[in-house]
Amino acid sequence: MCYRRAEDVLPEYVLHLVQKYVDGELVYIPRKGQKRSWGSDTGARESLKTRNTKIYLKYQQGITVDQIAEEFCLSKKSVQRIIRNCRE
Repeated sequence: MCYRRAEDVLPEYVLHLVQKYVDGELVYIPRKGQKRSWGSDTGARESLKTRNTKIYLKYQQGITVDQIAEEFCLSKKSVQRIIRNCRE
């Protein structure tokens, strides 16, 4: 997502209308059309799914939550949540 100056892309009357509601503030304008799910373009969703599966398998092999948290640079609570979600 890039930053664009409103003066450069909006007609003056639209700019004045927007300023009436959010003068000088940042505003996110969503894309029109279909929404894409998070991580669908970057592969982040698949990467996290793979990581979480590895975490769950290590847990099943008897590796402690503390060891897993250290290996994956996560908090113990995060590891516990991942394990709980994988069980379901």
